[in-house]
Amino acid sequence: MTNRNDRPGNSVTSGVGSFLISTRKDIGSLISNFTNLQAFRLDLGAGAGQHGLHDMAVLSREEVNVGILALQGAFVEHQAMLKKLSLKQKIVVAQVRSVEDLNRCDALIIPGGESTTIAVLARVSDLLEPLRQFVKTKPVWGTCAGAILLSQTVEGTKKGGQEILGGISIAIARNGWGSQVESFEADLDVVGLRNSDKPFKGVFIRAPASPVVLGLTPGPNDAPIQVVARLHTSLLPPSLSSLDENDPKTIVALRQGRHFLTTFHPELTQDHRFHEYFVKECVFPAAI
Repeated sequence: MTNRNDRPGNSVTSGVGSFLISTRKDIGSLISNFTNLQAFRLDLGAGAGQHGLHDMAVLSREEVNVGILALQGAFVEHQAMLKKLSLKQKIVVAQVRSVEDLNRCDALIIPGGESTTIAVLARVSDLLEPLRQFVKTKPVWGTCAGAILLSQTVEGTKKGGQEILGGISIAIARNGWGSQVESFEADLDVVGLRNSDKPFKGVFIRAPASPVVLGLTPGPNDAPIQVVARLHTSLLPPSLSSLDENDPKTIVALRQGRHFLTTFHPELTQDHRFHEYFVKECVFPAAI
């Protein structure tokens, strides 16, 4: 793992190795009130109304159930990060492997892994359509493979195509970053994180399915897209070379309504601020 910032002592090699081993094994095993509601809509823009009633219900409870899709990939790492959070509302974290598990959730994280494998396992588990319905009304965060599944369109899919959930109005390339040997870490300046003056150490794994944002495609009735973090153009691989700092390919984290997307792996660091951001800003933004 190369550290593009040349800072010693920040290796996440062991975490990445564990993640990749888990991925290979899994792939191999595949056979409140109206005013509050209006405030939410004003805060998020067009398309946010679908989440307003959910927000009010969540804020009225003492605990929130956050699920992690646990069919394949780095779900254990996400679970460990969520358990580190210290917030006013209690967070109940659960692994999701069935429709019954999903129905108990107020929000969901779809982890990094292999997007085609996750989609196939979701269909085998009768979860694919329930997940699509869940995404329409509740907060969801997709990391890496999860980002692919949440996108509107996908390029560079495997033969036979890629089943997706939708939910975020972007076009994404499934294999945009290059080979695994190009994995690296980079400091990211992130809008909205606690202690935002402290950069977040982003872990970018150039595995075969690593996504790259190709474009933002919101419709007139969609919630606006907020870019949360970008990678500096100097850190892009030669295949993605660009001098335009606003090039969509530099986007590595974004938010649309109550949905959140990252093309890197916050769960493979020791910094839980991205998980805190998701819970505070997307799951119960007015609770803290």
